[in-house]
Amino acid sequence: MKRFASILAVVSATWLTLALVAPTAESRAAIDTADASVPVDGVTTLEMHATANCIKAQGNCLFDTAANLRVPEGPIGFPDMWARQTTTLRTMHRDVWLEADFDAPNTRMFKSITDVEFTTVYFGGGPVEKYQFHGNAWPTNWRTGQPALDSDFIVCTHIQVVYGGVNLTSPDACAQTTFS
Repeated sequence: MKRFASILAVVSATWLTLALVAPTAESRAAIDTADASVPVDGVTTLEMHATANCIKAQGNCLFDTAANLRVPEGPIGFPDMWARQTTTLRTMHRDVWLEADFDAPNTRMFKSITDVEFTTVYFGGGPVEKYQFHGNAWPTNWRTGQPALDSDFIVCTHIQVVYGGVNLTSPDACAQTTFS
């Protein structure tokens, strides 16, 4: 029995030493982007963009959305207009709750058991930067209260734009990722 205890102590010490000196896993982020568009006229296109970025080391997911018009010269902002953008965060795991915060004026957050939805209203024209939406989400396991690092994360967004005889709704741009 004494010999078994000695062997067990040596094996335990070896594993502890390896755990302390072995390099730790690299912290990486998993990023996905999505774009959707609809023609406004023969030259202009309404574009919607979504990005999902989950960072395992922090236990959170960052999300960004952006809307713009595209002309042959590239992306541009909007003329004097009214728009309503809807952004939905969700996961395919039914035992995961999403806590979230955001940075956008004229935005309301609506929470439910399965998702978080943001509605942003834009007034007036402006540059491309005006029509961006940023936030954080923390997927959390209902049962344990711990970060749900094994879950997926989905961001879907679309925008309805009304200006000068135009009334269009973009298709959804949906980005989906997991913690890496």
